[in-house]
Amino acid sequence: MTLPLRSEVKSREFMEEFEITIIGAGVVGLAIAAELSAKYEKILVLEKHSTFGQETSSRNSEVIHSGIYYPQNSLKARLCVEGTELLYAICREYSIPHKKTGKLIAAVEQSELKILEELLEKGKANGVKDLLLLDEHNVKKIEPKINAAAAIYSPNTGIIDSHSLMKHFFNVAQERGVLVAFNSEVCMLNKEKDGFAVGIKQDDYKFKTKIVINSAGLSSDYIAGLSGINLQKNTYELKYCKGSYFSYAKPSPVRMLIYPVPHKELEGLGVHATVDLRERLRFGPDTEYIENIDYKVDAGKKDSFYKGAIKIIPGLDKDAFTPDMSGIRPKLQGPGEKTRDFVIKEETGNGLPGLINLIGIESPGLTASPAIAKMVTDIVSNITESPSPGGNQV
Repeated sequence: MTLPLRSEVKSREFMEEFEITIIGAGVVGLAIAAELSAKYEKILVLEKHSTFGQETSSRNSEVIHSGIYYPQNSLKARLCVEGTELLYAICREYSIPHKKTGKLIAAVEQSELKILEELLEKGKANGVKDLLLLDEHNVKKIEPKINAAAAIYSPNTGIIDSHSLMKHFFNVAQERGVLVAFNSEVCMLNKEKDGFAVGIKQDDYKFKTKIVINSAGLSSDYIAGLSGINLQKNTYELKYCKGSYFSYAKPSPVRMLIYPVPHKELEGLGVHATVDLRERLRFGPDTEYIENIDYKVDAGKKDSFYKGAIKIIPGLDKDAFTPDMSGIRPKLQGPGEKTRDFVIKEETGNGLPGLINLIGIESPGLTASPAIAKMVTDIVSNITESPSPGGNQV
């Protein structure tokens, strides 16, 4: 749909006003819209593309993560563990296609066993349920085709149809009166006395809103910058981290998700094997920092994908590897830097009460989306129920 009153604004001396504006209609923005719509009216979602979920939300492994990897007490850990339970409940209630496949994190070399044990303890500390450390014999019992000296078994890990999930959030929001404007790219975000003035590139349209939620994914640092925030000072600058996938043209020799031991500082989780809802096997994503958004998959990576895959699943046919798709992670950490947590922050401290920034929402953003939505709703409640907005950062 087009923005309401867009044609009338050109000829009148007033601007349309909204209570809450959400920038970005990826899975997180849509989850927030659906959650907020149960309590608030006059909500607008802006999306620069022609429909929802065109970037990171639709270009990923579609894995429901359990929360093993992330530092204890981090937002990534807490929101992932909470989001897993919420997501499975949503899938069951609304018949969203999903499957609890289970996952093995496999140590191929004896030298990786210590890392595996540390990962197991981290997962337990994060509250992940039912994790087991299996020896080689017991790994073979559940996945006879893989090569592993030992593995962590996570029965609560699964896969989901991310488009169906986004469609669900979109429908819930629209049914409750949320306006969603596609082809609407934000080019201005100015603080005013009682909220913000927002400008849309298309048709030079402007409107007012009391609260802005920046859930713009790969453009979230750009949106924060439009508000006047110093990106460097606040360490909000994103680094584009591309991940490519190769699919396997033959029947899958495994039935669950198979991951190697993750990269240092979670720069990536290694080239892992996922089986989608159609039982198609896919490998990826790899890790490649890039300057500009580019989704082309380099067919020349076939050798490296094959070599990485056969370490864990011997006997794969190299000729069956074909370039699939790629996605781009909006990372706050650069190559070799320490892992960074999600930024979910109300910006009173930067002189912008009513602006809520969500920056660096990479994996496990899909899994955490319903939990992130609840957290943002709590922040909005603190703003609307207080005489003056207070800073909220967790």
